[in-house]
Amino acid sequence: MERKKYNNPLITRYASKEMAYIFSDENKFRTWRKLWLILAEAEKDLGLPITDEQIEEMREHLNDIDFEYAAKKEKELKHDVMAHIHTFGKVAPSAMSIIHLGATSAFVGDNTDLIQMKEGLGLVRKRLLKVMSNLRKIACDYRHMPTLGFTHFQPAQLTTVGKRAALWLQDLLIDFKLISLLLSRIPARGVKGTTGTQASFLKLFDGDEEKVKQLDEIVVKRMGFPRSLTITGQTYTRKIDDDVIHVLRQVAVSCSKFGNDLRLLQHDREMEEPFEEKQVGSSAMAYKRNPMRSERMTALARYLISLADNTAFTAATQWFERTLDDSANRRIVIPQAFLTADALLLIYANITDGLRVNEKVIEAHVARELPFMATENILMESVKKGADRQEIHEVIRQYSHKAMDAIKQGADKNPLIDFLAEDSRIPLNREEIMSILKPEEFIGRAPSQVEEFLRNEIDPILDTYQDIIDGKKVDLNV
Repeated sequence: MERKKYNNPLITRYASKEMAYIFSDENKFRTWRKLWLILAEAEKDLGLPITDEQIEEMREHLNDIDFEYAAKKEKELKHDVMAHIHTFGKVAPSAMSIIHLGATSAFVGDNTDLIQMKEGLGLVRKRLLKVMSNLRKIACDYRHMPTLGFTHFQPAQLTTVGKRAALWLQDLLIDFKLISLLLSRIPARGVKGTTGTQASFLKLFDGDEEKVKQLDEIVVKRMGFPRSLTITGQTYTRKIDDDVIHVLRQVAVSCSKFGNDLRLLQHDREMEEPFEEKQVGSSAMAYKRNPMRSERMTALARYLISLADNTAFTAATQWFERTLDDSANRRIVIPQAFLTADALLLIYANITDGLRVNEKVIEAHVARELPFMATENILMESVKKGADRQEIHEVIRQYSHKAMDAIKQGADKNPLIDFLAEDSRIPLNREEIMSILKPEEFIGRAPSQVEEFLRNEIDPILDTYQDIIDGKKVDLNV
């Protein structure tokens, strides 16, 4: 009995069909055939003896790939490019003699890798824009709502819920800019020959360097790239791979930061990721609402972050014009990195589509901690009324510890204000003290900062790319 094969969970559970297709065999080998056609057309245009019939036969068979035959030939030849040349030539026999003319394996392999990465980056950017749009709404809607700030995960000066969302959004803005920059400058390998010298093409064109240069320019333009690398070995420098994966790593860092923050906030019930009607939090504890989505984010982010070391090692260990020890590694690492980035941003979009902000819980937490934060203002107001600063400081210190002990013992509310209002050494009555305890007085410029950030940095981008931002809610496979 034949056992079932292992299924990559990035494809079966987490990433989208769109990203899976970009790195699929079907797309890869169709792209190889398109590149062979582009090369033959350009060579014909520049005067090589290639017929219209050969070109047309190639064009008619760009998509009908016999994968079984290709696998058979690769097993025989132990060379994937040669196997697919034979497979293409089988259905385009008149063109067999000119398929891959003058080229080396890296012509189809490397150029296709760059095409796939460029397409993948475009999809990642689209995913980013969706999440940025979601976070923009959250930041705007809650820009005035006070919440506890945390430093060292200890209660600190108040911020707002919207300001915190803006911090998450700012991380994604940095990622967006990095991806946009990379998309604008990622080059093609182009038509460079066996060791990058273009010697084979110079031979084909009888030493005419201008035609060889034109061939590279024509092919690269038809591939959809603004330029190719001027200098290559047999392959393009693997530092480009490292550059790409490090940008994806930055996306993973942003996702992990958000995921961990949300897990902590969900512990305190201040914010919650979506929880569906029939969703089960625990097989044993039926009451639980585990932060499954944000935990998945941090798990996948950890994996993607680790991949960036891999591409750095690969770039660092290439010998001279090329070695083949990169090939098997890159077949795994590059698609996995893009599939993981895609999965992360789909989860991020799903969470922010239905993020729940529990305002009453947040207000209660602020009320519990605000008296401690207000003590400096109480001290200053007391001094203004003639009290001794050092004496009042000591009074506040003693009562603060007493109040904290009461909270630790399970007090329903923070008793610090009661202690201070009832002590005659404090020259402020309860009403005066309570007037100091207005949360909105402790959030500084947070609302204005959010408004300025959205108006000046986020809205121009979202307006520019409005046509590609998906307004539909994202559903996860599992």
